[in-house]
Amino acid sequence: VEFVDRSETTAAAEEARAVEVEARLAVRTAEERANAVRGRADSLRRAAAAEREARVRAARAREARENAAKVAAAVADSGRLVAEKLAATVALAARRRDTLATERAQRSEGLTRVRAEVSELSARAAALTEALHRDEVAKAQAALRIEQLEQQALEQFGMAVADLVAEYGPDVPLPPTELEMAEYEQAKERGEQVSAPTPMAFDRPTQERRAKKAEKELAELGRVNPLALEEFAALEERYNFLSTQLEDVKGARKDLMDVIADVDERILRVFTEAYADVEQEFTQVFSTLFPGGEGRLLLTNPGDMLTTGIEVEARPPGKKVKRLSLLSGGEKSLTAVAMLVAIFRARPSPFYVMDEVEAALDDVNLRRLISLFEQLREKSQLIVITHQKPTMEVADALYGVTMQGDGITQVISQRMRGQELVSST
Repeated sequence: VEFVDRSETTAAAEEARAVEVEARLAVRTAEERANAVRGRADSLRRAAAAEREARVRAARAREARENAAKVAAAVADSGRLVAEKLAATVALAARRRDTLATERAQRSEGLTRVRAEVSELSARAAALTEALHRDEVAKAQAALRIEQLEQQALEQFGMAVADLVAEYGPDVPLPPTELEMAEYEQAKERGEQVSAPTPMAFDRPTQERRAKKAEKELAELGRVNPLALEEFAALEERYNFLSTQLEDVKGARKDLMDVIADVDERILRVFTEAYADVEQEFTQVFSTLFPGGEGRLLLTNPGDMLTTGIEVEARPPGKKVKRLSLLSGGEKSLTAVAMLVAIFRARPSPFYVMDEVEAALDDVNLRRLISLFEQLREKSQLIVITHQKPTMEVADALYGVTMQGDGITQVISQRMRGQELVSST
């Protein structure tokens, strides 16, 4: 009985163990399935979270794109407005430039014409002056010849010229000739009723014929000077010609003086305008280079702008002196630069060339001068020869001249491009 019970107990125990094993296997299988389900659920949750995050990022990206599109549209509108304004400004500047170029060409052409007229009139005046000198010499020679003829008449006829003119001049009626008187006497002797010959007025052609006849008769009588009247006529004609030339010279001189007066007037106007502009600019530039100082330009003779000189008064800050000779070397140099820059600003030019103008300046004054260079190069180009490093630092391009060991000079250039330095030889 105990054996049977033990067997049954053993069988029951084995069966229980088998059931336990199956139960454990079932539990393990269930756990594995549960773990698989939990893993899938986690994967689904992660996928859902990733999808939600992707949707959020997509929404943000879409919103960013919309904002960027709005900004781009605003920038495009602003760019179009700026471009239109810039185009209008460029067109206005171009028209202004063309107008100024036309005015400059017209003024240059007018000045060229005036200079040509002055040169032509000067040459004409010189030629007329030379002709006048020649005519004066000829006139003096003619006067000498007339004096010789008068002396010769006095020696030959024993009468002064005044007496000859008073007795035989063209205003004195001519008495009848001996031939006319002889014919009158013969007519009276024949009993004819004739009137006595009367004096007649002077008639040059008639008297010239009579003179030629008398000269012929005189030549038959003896040796005389038959060319005296011809020489006198030639001298008289020459005198009339010289008188006409003298009047022409006087007229040309008057015309030349008018041109000179006109040129002086233009020079006076141009100088006055230029002086006023330079004087104003010098005061401003000097106050920039010498803060607290005072500088001005003065005319030595304001009453005569054509001959006046210009004096420079400079009083640096903290000093009472105004004479340039009492200033230091740097102050003199800076005052000269102020004068030079004032001229540049009063009459601008596309290019300026300066050779070591800041050589005698300290760092403070050099920085002030460089600020003026910055103002000048806004509208012009500057070529500055310098050994100062601060001046080189503000340059757009640097050119250096060096000599190699073989004695050959080489030019080295460096051009600035923003923060980049480009070198070439």
